[in-house]
Amino acid sequence: MAARRPAEGDTCESSTFPVRTEEDLVTTRHAVRAATLAAGFGIVDQTRVVTAASELARNAYIHGGGGTLTVEHLHGSRGRGLRLTISDEGPGIADVESALTDGYTTGAGLGHGLGGARRLMHEFDVHSAPGKGTTVTATRWTVP
Repeated sequence: MAARRPAEGDTCESSTFPVRTEEDLVTTRHAVRAATLAAGFGIVDQTRVVTAASELARNAYIHGGGGTLTVEHLHGSRGRGLRLTISDEGPGIADVESALTDGYTTGAGLGHGLGGARRLMHEFDVHSAPGKGTTVTATRWTVP
């Protein structure tokens, strides 16, 4: 799924958070929750976005050796939304399609994380290369 960029005339405010420690994982969850409230998401969509953000940040921390999370507030002609961009400089994902498949895991988890995060968001894009890290961009729009 391709990321939708703000159209001309749209505004975009952003905040960036480190994802390097267990404490950072808690901080990012709280920051994303606050962002969903500010964007006007209902409780179900708040939960979707926070769950996706938590999974993606945890992946960057555990598998990517840490990274950053950028939260962008999108406002404009297409409505309001949040875009999450999580980047790391870890080993990358050799086979992105397999990693998005339920049951795929490189650790002790159930293997629902990356694919589950994709299902929770409207737009989802993964860029990764072995040895070059991973960037995931996920966007959810408010639905009137």
